[in-house]
Amino acid sequence: MRIPSPAHKKMLGKIIGLILVIAAVSLAAILISPIVIKNKTAIAPTLTNGVSPSAQPPISILFLGDIMLSRGVAHQIEKNDDLYYPFRNVQALFQQNDFIFANFESPIIDGQEIHAGQTTFRVDENMMPILKEINFSVVSLANNHMLDFGQKGLLNTLKILDENKIQYVGVGQNYQGAHQYKILEKNGIKFAFLAYNDSDVVPKTDEAAENRPGTAFMDVGALKKDVASARAAADFIIVSMHSGTEYQEGPNDRQIEFGHAAIDAGADLVIGHHPHVVQKVEKYEKGYIFYSLGNFIFDQMWSQETKQGIAAQIQFSKSEIKEIEIIPFVIENFSQPKIIFQKDSPEIFQKIINRLNLPVEIIFTF
Repeated sequence: MRIPSPAHKKMLGKIIGLILVIAAVSLAAILISPIVIKNKTAIAPTLTNGVSPSAQPPISILFLGDIMLSRGVAHQIEKNDDLYYPFRNVQALFQQNDFIFANFESPIIDGQEIHAGQTTFRVDENMMPILKEINFSVVSLANNHMLDFGQKGLLNTLKILDENKIQYVGVGQNYQGAHQYKILEKNGIKFAFLAYNDSDVVPKTDEAAENRPGTAFMDVGALKKDVASARAAADFIIVSMHSGTEYQEGPNDRQIEFGHAAIDAGADLVIGHHPHVVQKVEKYEKGYIFYSLGNFIFDQMWSQETKQGIAAQIQFSKSEIKEIEIIPFVIENFSQPKIIFQKDSPEIFQKIINRLNLPVEIIFTF
């Protein structure tokens, strides 16, 4: 038997190593989720959304964080005499999605000017046709500011949204209305939306009751019933939760418990709001939890974290989530989200990405 020389042994080792690398890459390709998290390098529609013309194009939904069109934002709108002012940098992004979902952080009712330092919000009624025009589809109203102007403000909000054909969840004229899912449908794919408010961030009287308008509270028992009802009517279930500790980088126990309970009950996505800063994304069982998308339109210019946020652009086929795309941005001029790119703002970009703590099976590309 011929004994291999040291040179042959070295060559054999390289060949074996190469085979192992190829095998590992092949295995990873099988195991890695098809979901892609990436920064947008251009805001322009692509033909058939990246699928073959013969295939049915996926449905794209844009998920946004806290939107507050009051106080400093309203001042910028008035100063620039432009109702579209907060949305000027993102209108093209809005139009390339089939639906838009956000947490709407103010009651809609005409009234006095809201000044800097005040924490009671309201939005002029004439802003709602603008939101409809730029493609807002459904909003969560289950938040700690929805009753800033009492039941009058809440009921007027529902009236104005109904008039402008923008759907809302997480609030109602009674308990049943607040817990009622809403359906968006396109190309035969149905999406059910539900939204809940944490009792930890609002008084008990904000909860909708049998004979009292209000918001749906985070209760796991009610959540299970609501999701079961929605599952019978929809292909995908999206649950919004308004919960967490403001300005904290990580989710608290209440967020984690409710987010997990939503996925366990059958939800596909949990979209979080309230902390005003970006928090991590978690892959849990068969679903995904965005604990906080951060601010989207807000006037909190006093810290880098409150000026930074993400949007999640998610594509769905009839049977699965096809792609998740993370779009980081920075708020400018007390009101305007501006998409940022890694090449232009590497330090800010990386800081946002680090805070997301993305699941290992998600591919992150640029």
